[in-house]
Amino acid sequence: MAGTAERKTRSRKAKPAPRRAPLRRVLRWVGRGIAGLAALFLALILIFAVVPPPINLYQISESWRLGGIEKDWVSWDEIAPVMARSAVAAEDANFCEHWGFDMKAIRLAIEEGSTRGASTISQQVAKNVFLWQGRSWPRKAMEAMLTPAIELVWSKRRILVVYLNVAEFDEGVFGVQAAAQHYFGVDARALSPTQAARLAAVLPDPKGRDAANPSAFVKKRARQIMAGAETIAADGRSACFEG
Repeated sequence: MAGTAERKTRSRKAKPAPRRAPLRRVLRWVGRGIAGLAALFLALILIFAVVPPPINLYQISESWRLGGIEKDWVSWDEIAPVMARSAVAAEDANFCEHWGFDMKAIRLAIEEGSTRGASTISQQVAKNVFLWQGRSWPRKAMEAMLTPAIELVWSKRRILVVYLNVAEFDEGVFGVQAAAQHYFGVDARALSPTQAARLAAVLPDPKGRDAANPSAFVKKRARQIMAGAETIAADGRSACFEG
């Protein structure tokens, strides 16, 4: 009996451990990949809160396609205040009132069956700095996750200054300083209200609109932006980045 029990014990010890199911291993590595990607984005958000983003995926692709791009980072103090107000009036009038998503604009866009006008400046920064262009669902999902993190870590002024430095104003022309030089031969700090409004007017379609030789539509849009910039200054909707 003792010998039989001993053999059974050895048999149990010799039995190989069951292998992990392949699906569990895949899920484990997927989870690690997602966690690593999230950690990378968080680190970049923290770094870019104080350091200018050097370049993004779209700028790299345009530089490759065009053989070079124009861009020149400038600080907040080197940008005319009217340029900041014009960009907000044109792209995100409620910039100071939301946490990254303008729910009123989103609901209106859904009712109209369009996404135009629903993307905030914060969302555009998430896309332009960290992601790629296009309307794919994976990109939109990542944008939706990055936007609140950016709003949490960065000030509204930081979001706006990054936006003004990475936005495309003409083919291969990125940032307000390069745009001011390209179109008007002046620095960003010297932009007049009319020039600032025209630059803001080309933002939705930088390859199809010209700030230096504006079409009738761009002129009309610029006048609307000038009025909007004055309005948000008067009613306090520029306080979060000008205060």
